[in-house]
Amino acid sequence: MDFNSLDEIIARAKDAEGKTFQDFDINQRLSSKRNKGGLGQIIEEGLFGYEVNSSSEADFGDFGVELKVTPIKVNKNKTLSAKERLVLNIINYMEEVNYTFETSSFWRKNEKLLIMFYLWEKELDRKDYQVLKSILFTYPEEDLEVIKNDWAIIVEKIKAGKAEELSEGDTMYLGACTKGATKNSLRVQPYSEVPAMQRAFSLKQSYMTSLVRKHIDQEKIISFTTAGELKNKSLEEILYERFEPYIGKSVLEISKLIGYTINPSNKSTIANMISTMLGITGIKLNDIEEFSKANIEFKTIRLEPNGKPKESMSFEIVDFNRWLSDSFEESQFYEKFEETKFLFIVFQYDETAKENPNRVPYFRKVILWNMPEKIIQSDLKEMWVIGRKVLQEGVKLTPIKRGVSNNLPKSTENQVAHIRPKARNASDTVQLPDGQYITKQAYWLNRNYIAKIINE
Repeated sequence: MDFNSLDEIIARAKDAEGKTFQDFDINQRLSSKRNKGGLGQIIEEGLFGYEVNSSSEADFGDFGVELKVTPIKVNKNKTLSAKERLVLNIINYMEEVNYTFETSSFWRKNEKLLIMFYLWEKELDRKDYQVLKSILFTYPEEDLEVIKNDWAIIVEKIKAGKAEELSEGDTMYLGACTKGATKNSLRVQPYSEVPAMQRAFSLKQSYMTSLVRKHIDQEKIISFTTAGELKNKSLEEILYERFEPYIGKSVLEISKLIGYTINPSNKSTIANMISTMLGITGIKLNDIEEFSKANIEFKTIRLEPNGKPKESMSFEIVDFNRWLSDSFEESQFYEKFEETKFLFIVFQYDETAKENPNRVPYFRKVILWNMPEKIIQSDLKEMWVIGRKVLQEGVKLTPIKRGVSNNLPKSTENQVAHIRPKARNASDTVQLPDGQYITKQAYWLNRNYIAKIINE
């Protein structure tokens, strides 16, 4: 089809709202279950009437608009979120280093996006997925400043000869996600002889969720930065600046300074105090726009006088069936640490609990951290490999005085992570793939590894 204006293209996309993919499947792509890109191709061919291609230019070249078809899902709490990141274009390591942001492959292809959202429903066949909404998306000024910085971080790592160490967690909104994560998808890079995994520019799943909630749920999101600030400083620099006045002060001193009353019986009291320190009162940290878009997860750490946390850091309950069935690159652990940034809010005690049972910690620092790809591909993967072998052979459960021990990976066997119980009580169990029942287990980062991150 020939389109004479951008308005015609948008109107055509709007015509598809409320219809299913079956209505546009002129080449019977739905009969091929292996065709993961099929839904976008169906829209290209059946709605807009152009042949599928892999051009480096935008799909609607005359108007500089790239078409993207992407799923959303309904969560257990009835809210909507993006089902996945939005994969854009493959990063050519050899060429991208020669561009400025304005001439980059990312910007040439993705400056404007026609995003068509469809509702993914587990119980439905793909042909019955329904197109919900189409938007012509251009990056808000404040987001664009963050994305420019993200692009620069990715390119600088390639220029440093470290493309093999790229990780989605390196950046805020624009990620470098793996694309075809197998040995066959390794690519050459210009400043190193080490082959690097093929990666693509992508808008993170968390960023896409913010678009879903803004354009479909029409939620109002609270921000703590402005476009003007972001022109001169990175989001990370602004974060550190906001927290700097409180470093070295006790929790009680901070609460007086910001006019916030700490409620020890409220589990969220420190999180609420942190948002108030950022200048946003009454807002959960996860609801702050920059945090939700960048998939920044908040963790409070309390250090003993020796500079080490008393406990290891816990994460989600382990999905043992997924551990056994998925590859490492599809695993629960890889997904978490490849895609997530963490904001560590670090407090420290001057005295031991024995010296002063009523001790109050002081605010030591904040750290914006993501697990380095080197660690993901070595220590974290090693834990996954060992644990998977245990699951394949059958977990050994041994009765002991205080319950039941197991042979899943322990903190003494790995420098970074381990598996240990995280359950309400002994009867809070889950079934293992071999049919046995075990107290619910979570994955944890070792306390010594946390101390190392903080003290570096």
